[in-house]
Amino acid sequence: MLAPFSILLMFALILFPAQNDAYKVKRENMVKQQIQGRGVKNIMVLNAMRSVKRHLFVPSDQVPYAYDDRPLPIGYGQTISQPYMVAYMTSVIKPHPNMRVLEIGTGSGYQAAVLADIAKEVFTIEIVPEHGKMAAEKLKNLGYSNVKVKIGDGYQGWEEHAPYDAIVVTAGAEVVPPPLLAQLKEGGKMVIPVGSPYMTQTLKLIEKRKGKIITKNLMPVLFVPFTRESQR
Repeated sequence: MLAPFSILLMFALILFPAQNDAYKVKRENMVKQQIQGRGVKNIMVLNAMRSVKRHLFVPSDQVPYAYDDRPLPIGYGQTISQPYMVAYMTSVIKPHPNMRVLEIGTGSGYQAAVLADIAKEVFTIEIVPEHGKMAAEKLKNLGYSNVKVKIGDGYQGWEEHAPYDAIVVTAGAEVVPPPLLAQLKEGGKMVIPVGSPYMTQTLKLIEKRKGKIITKNLMPVLFVPFTRESQR
């Protein structure tokens, strides 16, 4: 015979299903329709997109739209990228569990969390102090112990921890920053949007092979501008 508390708990679960279950369904639909449906096949990336709770990385007024097929505002003129773009940029660097990744543009911390779900170490730089502090606290509270957050100018990279197997830049740069190229490991990959601010940019995949820089244009994109310290 069930104890009274167990009976109450059972009815509560039936009448008021956990909110996370609803989000889990939304994440699964997001992966199937927005990401797999557009050709992303990397199993580790797909699993990370299913695992990381995007609704925890957006402002409270944006939670209802967290799994929509679009970027969302997160304050201070920045956005959290469209889920497909996060998955696509992660997939093109061919992530693996032993990888050390540098991210430029932490924002809310969502891309860093997706990377951290796969890679061994993630180093991420954010120029907006408010975002950097909030993201660092959120990532820590969610248990992402393999992520280090720095507040500063991402153009200079994070030389202390270089070289990196991959670099992910989540803001539109007018040129590819030379310090980032220098900090990319031999055989490493960088994905970065390049172009004029507030205009269509080109997402580029850059690889370092035997000291040479090989660049491939991937697709037209529109990212928030790459902000330098002198511009703040």
